Amino acid sequence: MQIDNEDTLSKKLEIIIHWSVRTLSILMVFVIVMGVLDVGWTLYQRIITPPIYILTINDMLATFGAFMAVLIAIEIFINITIYLRDNVIHVKIVMATALMAISRKVIIIDLEQIDVMYVFAIGCVVLAMSIGYWLIHQLPRKNHIEE
Repeated sequence: MQIDNEDTLSKKLEIIIHWSVRTLSILMVFVIVMGVLDVGWTLYQRIITPPIYILTINDMLATFGAFMAVLIAIEIFINITIYLRDNVIHVKIVMATALMAISRKVIIIDLEQIDVMYVFAIGCVVLAMSIGYWLIHQLPRKNHIEE
């Protein structure tokens, strides 16, 4: 009797998780659309600010950062949809998303305002993530479940 109750509870909990993940995917689409609108609005504001139609390096870096944030949101949405489809978290995709996030940080970093140890730490994270991503790609497909 106990096993049957636990199985019923597990199935109900899985349904709740499944619908929670679907809700997250809907919310992520909203975040992506709002991010695209924000990128467009930010770009428009920077273009009409004197000097008109000229983007400074700071303007371009801010715009790149906004673009990368939207791309990261899209990657997270892809992670969610693949999880819904396969019911498995794909490590390669998660690692790619993390690499994109740390790349965004590197692109928008203001080296004049940042401590040297912070830059060193970012470099260590980039190196570790890159090695991890490379290692995951080196594994034969049959030896890991995620991909």
